[in-house]
Amino acid sequence: MEQLFSSAGFEDVGGGPLYLQLQRRIGEAIAAGRLKPGDSLPPERDMAAMTGLSRVTVRKAVEGLVGSGQLVQKRGSGTFVAQRVERLEQALSLLTSFTEDMARRGKNVESVWLTRGLHAPAPEEVMALGLGAGDRVARLERVRRSDGVPLAIERASLSAAVLPEPEGVEASLYAVLEARGMRPVRAVQRISAANLGARDAELLHVPPGAAGLRIERIGYLPDGRVVEFTRSLYRGDAYDFAVELKLAPDTERKDP
Repeated sequence: MEQLFSSAGFEDVGGGPLYLQLQRRIGEAIAAGRLKPGDSLPPERDMAAMTGLSRVTVRKAVEGLVGSGQLVQKRGSGTFVAQRVERLEQALSLLTSFTEDMARRGKNVESVWLTRGLHAPAPEEVMALGLGAGDRVARLERVRRSDGVPLAIERASLSAAVLPEPEGVEASLYAVLEARGMRPVRAVQRISAANLGARDAELLHVPPGAAGLRIERIGYLPDGRVVEFTRSLYRGDAYDFAVELKLAPDTERKDP
C-alpha cells in the first residue's frame, strides 16, 4: 500500500493533471489485483501525506473512481474497492422470481430486509391491486443480493387477504404464494431507465446518480385477479434484459 501511494512517479509536467495520474495508478492497481474487492483505501488525509499531493487533488481522484464504479464510499466507514459485478442476462419471456432466476445460475441468494408488514395502502396500491375501503396491504421491501453483491431493491405490495402474514416470507415470495395457491401465472411488466437516488444508490453500493433499471410488475391469477404489484430497481451495470422477437404471421404483415 505504501508503494502504491508513494510520492515517486508523479510528474508536474507531461504526465497530465495530478489527479488523473493518481486515478490511473489506483485503477491499474485494481486491474492488476494488487488492490482487491473489499480492500480499504487510506483516509484522504493519509493519502495526501503519502503522495505529497493536496487533499483537493486526492479527493478529485477518488471521486472520479467512485463515479466510474471502481471504488465505493460507505458513510462512516471509508473508501473501498468495489466488488466486481458479473453482468447477468435475463429473458423477459418467463415469469420467475429473483430466487428462482439466481438458482438456475447456481448462485447463492440472500435478502436484506428493509420492511415487512401490513399497512394502510397508498393510492397507487389501491389502484393497482383493486383494493376496497378499509383493505390493508402487505408490503415487503428488501435488497436482493447474489453471492454477496447487491443487485436489486424489490418493493412488493399485495393485498392482506393474499398475504396476511408478510413476516413469514423469508426467501422466495412466489414460493409462499404457490403454497397458498395464489402464485401469479402471468404478468405485465414495464421497464424504464432511472438514475438512482442517494438512498437507493447506497443500498446497491453504487454512486448516487448511477444508471439503473426501474421495473414495475403487475401479476395476475388464472381468473384475472391482480395478486402482485412490485416495483424494483436493478443495477444498470449488472443486468441485461433479453427479448426474443418473431416475424409476424403473413396475415398481420402489411406492405410499407
